[in-house]
Amino acid sequence: MLIGINATAAFKQPRTGVEEYTYQLIKSLTMLEESRQHRFLLYAPAHLAGKRHELPSNFQVKRLNWPRPMWTQARLAWEVLWHQPDSLFIPVHVLPIVHPKRTIVTIHGLEYEHYPELYPQRTRRYLRLTTKYALRNSKKIITVSQSTKKDLIDFYHADPDKIEVVCHGIAMPKKIKGKDKQKNTKPYILFIGRLETKKNVHGLIEAFDILKAKYKIPHQLILVGPLGHGYEEVKIDILNSKYRQDIIEKGYVSEKEKKSLLRNADLFALPSFYEGFGMPVLEAQSYGVPVLTSDISSMPEVAGQGAILIHPQNAKDIAEGIFKIIDKEEIRNDLIAKGYDNIKRFNWSKCASQTLKILLE
Repeated sequence: MLIGINATAAFKQPRTGVEEYTYQLIKSLTMLEESRQHRFLLYAPAHLAGKRHELPSNFQVKRLNWPRPMWTQARLAWEVLWHQPDSLFIPVHVLPIVHPKRTIVTIHGLEYEHYPELYPQRTRRYLRLTTKYALRNSKKIITVSQSTKKDLIDFYHADPDKIEVVCHGIAMPKKIKGKDKQKNTKPYILFIGRLETKKNVHGLIEAFDILKAKYKIPHQLILVGPLGHGYEEVKIDILNSKYRQDIIEKGYVSEKEKKSLLRNADLFALPSFYEGFGMPVLEAQSYGVPVLTSDISSMPEVAGQGAILIHPQNAKDIAEGIFKIIDKEEIRNDLIAKGYDNIKRFNWSKCASQTLKILLE
């Protein structure tokens, strides 16, 4: 069978959630025994896919020249109209207007329905239109969590039989080492994600102020990630904090630095208002870091028993949850052990195998 994949996201740098998903999924497909009897075309804009790529002989990068706007609906649609694959996989929910009957689309989350005020009206309209179109016209929908599947049913009355849940994987560290020797000897709380409103960075900063004032913790708060919607308010929160000297903004960091930050963190906090999946939770667990995250959307589903769950709207709840982890060694150790158990449920090879099975049905 000839399988086409919109691989655009896999070629983008830096890779965040959707880009990492597409990259790891394609990488794992190349290593599957069951992939060898099929051919794969990886469609991508020529300006992204210009480099040579080491791939098995049954995988080919198809570079499609086109001005950047409307690449999916114009150039990719034109390509599959004239050279139609047997099956088409769209890892990011925008389905081209022309597509084979056997087209599978992944929908990652419906943040814009839960928090419409965080999205411009034009963006919300576009996201709703493209999601509804994908639901109507694809053969199958993949969601990365049961939470997102439920959202599609609740918001769009989607047919549950048309939706398959295929969770992300997690790349395990090659070797779990002890803490690195660093110049900065202060313990710290780590956050990884976009610095934006829907990630509830505001609530985390407010909780950090409570922890400093009430419990006099020696920790810093390290914020890792690119700037997002509402960052201006996040910056104001930092500047207004009495403990701003202990709030460190790292921005986007290299993979090497991210691993070092994870390895040395006292705990990882992601008190987000919504996550389609929540990959950083699993990354933290894989490095033996106790986790605090929210009790809503996909986060309880992904974190399993390896996290303290809090209500993200309540900064005091966030602060008390963090202090439990800092103050009680038995709680820390229990969360670390349960985190290691939890990540055994997730791997990219399993994700790729389940996805391929759906593509071939």
